[in-house]
Amino acid sequence: MTEITCISPIDGSEVARLKVASGAEIAGAVAAARKAQADWKKLPIAERAAFLTRFVDAMLAMKDEIGPELTRMMGRPIRYAAGELNGFAERARHMIAIAETALAPVKPEAKEGFTRYIRRDPVGLVLTIAPWNYPYLTAVNTVVPALMAGNAVILKHAAQTILVGKRFQMAADAAGLPKGLFQWLVLGHEDTTKLIASGAIDHVAFTGSVEAGRAIEHAAAGTFASVGLELGGKDPAYVRADADLQQAIDTVVDGAFFNSGQCCCGIERVYVHKDVYAKFVEGAVALTQTYVLGNPLEEATTLGPMAQLRLAETVRKHNADALAKGAKAHLDPKAFAADKAGTPYLAPQIFTGVDHSMLVMNEETFGPVIGVMPVASDEEAIRLMNDSRYGLTAALFTRDEAAAERIGEALETGTVFMNRCDYLDPGLAWTGVKETGRGASLSSLGYESLTRPKSFHLKKL
Repeated sequence: MTEITCISPIDGSEVARLKVASGAEIAGAVAAARKAQADWKKLPIAERAAFLTRFVDAMLAMKDEIGPELTRMMGRPIRYAAGELNGFAERARHMIAIAETALAPVKPEAKEGFTRYIRRDPVGLVLTIAPWNYPYLTAVNTVVPALMAGNAVILKHAAQTILVGKRFQMAADAAGLPKGLFQWLVLGHEDTTKLIASGAIDHVAFTGSVEAGRAIEHAAAGTFASVGLELGGKDPAYVRADADLQQAIDTVVDGAFFNSGQCCCGIERVYVHKDVYAKFVEGAVALTQTYVLGNPLEEATTLGPMAQLRLAETVRKHNADALAKGAKAHLDPKAFAADKAGTPYLAPQIFTGVDHSMLVMNEETFGPVIGVMPVASDEEAIRLMNDSRYGLTAALFTRDEAAAERIGEALETGTVFMNRCDYLDPGLAWTGVKETGRGASLSSLGYESLTRPKSFHLKKL
């Protein structure tokens, strides 16, 4: 591969064509990063914070350009596209603000005659491999804290949103970050694997598929680089009988269909207590019927095309499987004029009569479709929610916080939500279990994988 091309899902036009970095350019980038990091790690945290604050400000200054560019690259409606930068800024500013405390030395209980503490040293060179679905949010999760911790960073961005990497580089340059400290490289899969396997990288932060995560772990084997992985998800929601039903409907539908369902922690399967099941389905269908599928560059559009045709075909396959196994579809695709076979434009769908033998209930669909099942008790809901090889988030809708905590303790998941979903609080660790991956980003815990402990044990004479 010598070039990477970004094709717009809107109309199949070419958005960008960029040359892949050569072996010599990759080696040069690693050398420059090592050189820059040697001085950067010596800077006081407050000085690093000033640089990174300018970086955030520089990115926000490009907001008017970023919105339309993002829409053309991956199809998110223009009315929502630039909003991603609000979350970008929230996460970045939080991680900058807590760095002084999070990176402070750990001091055990005082021991007479000794000075003892654990310093948090940067790991060195961090490789961030970012996906296309939330290209600014996912990348910032590690780019900013890695730099704040005193590391150098190389960013490899997804082909579908390749120009996001360029924006990160522009913001870093505008902020005056030392040359070589942050670098965006255009890399193919093979070159990325080679870079990881070379031993030049100290930590890999990856968001993407389970299969790609396994490939990264394989490439890193024997290098002793640490690896943080956020992989697949099949996130459930449970609506209890005591829920605020309209709030639950509004939140679940948005959590399922925003960004055409292409969200790492989007809702993919829903369990509703039998006492409110019929009303929930009726309300969810009515709300979904108000969505406008169409050209995402038009302000009226609330549901754009999926980012690639192959992704839409996966959803169509899952839908067909559900119908073949007896599920009932509640939305007529003909009511969404832009829906057309052989294109990335795909109508939203809600299925009932589903079970866990169906792909829409057991495999990551990553598109605008949910299956809804009635349950008779919290215990049944817990069993079904845990019946998955993934575990990123789980959303509970209830007025009873004690019940949410009790249910949450029994769930095999990285985050438990109550009365919300599809959101990352930067004050909390973002993590997963099972095949969703391992490691954590954001919060003070997010700094742990980006630093290594160094103990000082000093005896006084």
